[in-house]
Formats: sequence, structure tokens, C-alpha cells
Amino acid sequence: MISRRKFIGRASAAAAYAAFQTRVSFATPLNLPLGIQLYSVREQLAKDYDPTLAEVAKAGYTEVEAAGFYGKSAAEVKQSMQKAKLHCVSSHHPFGDLRKKFDEILAFNKELGTKYIICSSPGPKDPTPGANGRPKPMTIEDWRWISGQFNEFGAKTKAAGITFGYHNHIHEFDHLDGGIPYMELLKLTDPAKVTLELDCGWATVAGVKPVDLMREHPHRFSMLHVKDFKLGGGGPESDKVTELGKGDIDYRPIFAQAAKTQSLKHIFVEQEAFDVPWKESIKIDADYLKALKV
Repeated sequence: MISRRKFIGRASAAAAYAAFQTRVSFATPLNLPLGIQLYSVREQLAKDYDPTLAEVAKAGYTEVEAAGFYGKSAAEVKQSMQKAKLHCVSSHHPFGDLRKKFDEILAFNKELGTKYIICSSPGPKDPTPGANGRPKPMTIEDWRWISGQFNEFGAKTKAAGITFGYHNHIHEFDHLDGGIPYMELLKLTDPAKVTLELDCGWATVAGVKPVDLMREHPHRFSMLHVKDFKLGGGGPESDKVTELGKGDIDYRPIFAQAAKTQSLKHIFVEQEAFDVPWKESIKIDADYLKALKV
């Protein structure tokens, strides 16, 4: 015989364990708020900012990540987000801007209330353009140098209550003389100061499996970018972005691995081009994530 108190205690523990197992074993993106990177609707925002945010919310998103603020003040952006019932939790900035006006960007994000500042594209130590007038290709030494810059940025943002991070495209996985840029970032950035936002779509296009990255580097990725491609098989030039579920990337094993080895905080759809009208497109993406079972 066991007492009523012990029975209730054991039952509660069993229920909690079952809930934990369900969350881990059958984790879906719905365990986190549904987010979208606003680069997806950059053209629409430039024309009609508030109405576009309203459509984003209507499609089912509750969190957004900014990619530019269209000349608006932090107070104006905050008001627009509140009106649409959206939370702007992160913002993207190219390294060139971070290098030139870091304190201004930090102050803007602090006022806006974002939790993350993400570097969206890298830059070499020597920003002088090449002979063709275009930026010089990044060397492995540039990537080692920029890793140190990220640690410095991360220390400053951390003091302000904001996390600094980096978002990849495909060239981070190039095999350069001396190493692979992304491996240098993983090795040289301090996890206590710099997080990584893994763009699963671009990593896949680069020939890298997000599942492998997450398994080999536990707790380095706090956010994911989720996008789909029709993979042409002839390199990045033959791959075509499409809506989630209509391409060749299976996100079930990706989210299953994330549940095992990462502590994800946010998931952002990024729809860089549309196969259908934009409102329909972002709704397809939202519905895909809502229905995804792992």
C-alpha cells in the first residue's frame, strides 16, 4: 500500500517524464514560436510596412527577424510590431555596417528590444576593393580575424543583454587554402559570447548536412533558418528556392537532431523567392511547420 501523497507524487513525476519524452521524441517547431525572417517580404515592407506586417501575423507568425528598418526609428518599428502583435526578437546586419557603426546598431536594437544581433554577411580585414572594384575574396586568415571581431562584438552585446551571432550562406563551407571558414568560426568563436544561426537551406546547398553539424557541435546553434530548395544536382547554380515541403530538404531529421543536441530558441522561415503569390507562399511555409511531426 502507498499513501495518497506518494501516489500523487509518483503520478505527477510520471506525467512530467512522459511530457518530457513527448517533447524530446516528437518535437515539432511548434514547441517554439513560429518566426519569419522579414527579408522574405522585403519588397512588400518597402512599399507598405504596417500592412505587410499585418499579413505576416495573419499567416500565423508571432516572431520576426528584421533585415533592415526602412528608415524608421526604433520607436516607430516597435509601435508597428506591437500593432501587428509581432515580436521582433532578432535583427540582421552586414559586417561592414557592424564595423563602422556598431554602437549605433547596438543602441537601436536595445531600444527596439531585440534579443539577438546577427551578422548576416562577412567582410575581410582589409576592406579595400580589388582591381575590379568588388570586395576581395575572403581568405582563411580573414575568417580567423573576423572570429576575433565576433568575440569582441559578443562581449559588448552581452553586457547590454543582447546575444551576438552569425548567419551562414554557402561560402562559409568553401575549402580554402588553410581550412574551411565555418570550421574556423566554430573553433575560434567563444560560445559564451557568440551564437550561430544555422541556415539549413544554404548549408544543404553547400553540400553540408545540418544534421551532421548539429550532432558534431552540440549546443552551438540557438536559431535555425528554414527554407527549401529544388536541388538540381549541378551545384548551387542549379538549385532553386521554393516553398517548404515543395523541395528536396526533409526537415524531420533536422529537427529530430536539434532536439537531441541543441537548445534552440527561435526558428525563422526565410522565403527568398516565391513560386506563388507572396501571401500564399508564407502561409504555405507556416502551415508546413505547424504540421511537421518529428
